[in-house]
Amino acid sequence: MEVPALSEHWLNLPLGNPTQLTQKRDDRLHESIVQKGHSIFVPAGQPSYWRGEASETDETMLHIHLNPELVRQVAQTFELDQIDLVTCFSQHDSRLHQIAMLLLAELKSDGIMGQLYVESLTQVLVIHLLRHYSTATQNIAPQPSGLTTRQVRQAIDYVQAHLDRNLSLAEIAAAVNISPTYFSRLFKRATGRSPHQYVIQQRIERAEELLKTTDLAIANIALQVGFSSQSHLTQHFKRLTGVTPKQVSKITRI
Repeated sequence: MEVPALSEHWLNLPLGNPTQLTQKRDDRLHESIVQKGHSIFVPAGQPSYWRGEASETDETMLHIHLNPELVRQVAQTFELDQIDLVTCFSQHDSRLHQIAMLLLAELKSDGIMGQLYVESLTQVLVIHLLRHYSTATQNIAPQPSGLTTRQVRQAIDYVQAHLDRNLSLAEIAAAVNISPTYFSRLFKRATGRSPHQYVIQQRIERAEELLKTTDLAIANIALQVGFSSQSHLTQHFKRLTGVTPKQVSKITRI
């Protein structure tokens, strides 16, 4: 099977039983038994040729497509002006598999953790690719020493003022004038919680306040504090408080 050159980077992760797969590259055949924990990576702009058991490989392979512009932006954060991602076939990579499984779980949950969570995982995934699937020779690790007290306060104030929105990592980072690539780690270092954990906690606290002080329907409260649905609010609320919003609402009305 020939797959034409794609405009996006193409990451493939086997999820099923071990299976024989052949890749044609540089006029040579590369064969391997691919299995869970392996990775297959094809950079944008490169055609690929495959032969395998379609019933096995097609139905048990997780495909992730990455925008080259996103990879370029992350690379620039580390001052990597010229960097090329390289083809990888059947490489054991448990860390990459772990990141991908978290993304898959979020997809299956209908986005319960939210956009911030997905963006943070994507940043981690891209950094991993730059470290292990590229021509980069320098250590991709430098980062600012930390957020200032003022920057932490600015980030918190921004979140508090925009809880009802589908907050993105980029916009919170922009509020404190720092790269999204660095922001997640530095925010967690300063507060003890990742941005998405902090945002969810604040949404739950705001929802609890509204449940106790207003007669708004739970579905309306969910939207006002930034959850996409009442069910998402309920799942997070019970996970963090041990009770459901309905239980809090009933107690308040007694």
